[in-house]
Formats: sequence, structure tokens, C-alpha cells
Amino acid sequence: MTTPRFYCPPPLHAGTKFELPQAAAHHASRVLRLRVNDEVRVFDGIGNELHGHICEIEGKRVVLEKLQVCTVNRESPLNVVLAQALCSSEKMDWVIQKATELGASEIQPVQTQRSMVKLTGERAEKRTQHWHGITIAACEQCGRNMLPKVHAPLEFSSWIATICDAPGSKFILLPEAVTTLHVQPKPQGKVTLLIGPEGGFSADEVHIARQAGFIAIRLGARLLRTETAAMAGIATLQTLWGDFV
Repeated sequence: MTTPRFYCPPPLHAGTKFELPQAAAHHASRVLRLRVNDEVRVFDGIGNELHGHICEIEGKRVVLEKLQVCTVNRESPLNVVLAQALCSSEKMDWVIQKATELGASEIQPVQTQRSMVKLTGERAEKRTQHWHGITIAACEQCGRNMLPKVHAPLEFSSWIATICDAPGSKFILLPEAVTTLHVQPKPQGKVTLLIGPEGGFSADEVHIARQAGFIAIRLGARLLRTETAAMAGIATLQTLWGDFV
């Protein structure tokens, strides 16, 4: 049985008793039905992981003891930024979850002309916090000790302007592209992968992306759904230059 893992905001200290945050305590005691003396692991989202044992469960409180450092680096050597055009809530949640599992270091939701969802103001803030929660759950499951950064949604041209002169490799997935990732040189530094919405990018957006240094690439001969394209793209990057090899 896999040892349960819980996200706990820093700081974490070895050799001391530690009370789980409310959400983690509820999951441990009410969902997983853990008991005193059960082993658990906690991580802080910035690279640290500790293991210990439950020494107390009382009401909503779950207390750990005998905490020892057991940090393992499970991060990919490839710094992947997924720039995902906003799509339906269910699909976007799925993309955030799977991108976290596949090792993306950053996720930037992008508002495009053909995005089916429009997020601004308070609604955008709430959605960003929701996505942050999804990354926590995904990291608890997959073993990552670093939480990927989920940025607030940005309008397409505004986001492009922020990275126009940024170093690193930039790829935009287009079904009409003639080149593929495997013929590209090994990236030096950050890799940004731009994925379009359900209806694809507009001609203006493709032009703006190309002007900003994005290289158009394709993934096979088939037209992929936006959520499939994001996962296939990250998996290909990890296979070529990351930790899938």
C-alpha cells in the first residue's frame, strides 16, 4: 500500500510534532480512515518531504510525530511551461491535473479569440484558486514535492507581450505545421508549449505567435482535441529531452 501524502504549507520541521492542516486532517481521518501509528508523508510544495507517524487523532485534529526528512527529487530536468487556451471547466481541470502529473513546472491559462470560456475579475481569481487545489491533489498522488505554478488567466496578446523577448524555446501546436519536435535542437532553458482552444487559433493569433518567436509544430497526422494535444505535447517533450528517457 502506498504511503499517504499530504500537502502542508511551509515551514515543515523534522523531529517535532506537527498538526495537519484542516483539509489534510479531514482527508486523513474521514476519507482514508487512517489510525494512530499509521505512516504518512507530508510535503511543502517547494521541494521538501518528510515522513512520520500519526500519534493523535481527536475530532478534527490529526497530529504527527517522529518526522524525518525523506526528500526525493521527482522533478523533470526539463522546465516546461504549458500555455493552455481556456476551454470548458471540465476539460481545463483535466489539463491542469494531467500537466501536473506529467511534470509541467508552470501552467498559463490564455484567453484566446475562440475560447469557449471567458474569465475575468473575481471569477478568474476563484478559478485560479480552484486550479491551485487541483495541482495540490495531483502532487499528493504522483509524488511531486514541487507545486507547479498556475498563473491567473491572461488575454492572448497581453501574455505574448510578456514573453516576446524571454529566453528559451517556444512551440505552438498547429495542425497545418510541417515540422515536428524531434527535429528541433535540444532546448536550452525554459520550454513554452502553446495549445489552442477547441476552435483553434485565429489567423491573427498565429501571426502574433510567430512574430514572438514561436515555432509551429505538429503531432502526427490526426487532429487532436485541445486537452489531448496538451498531454501529447508535454509527453513528447519529456520523451525527447526530459525524464521519460
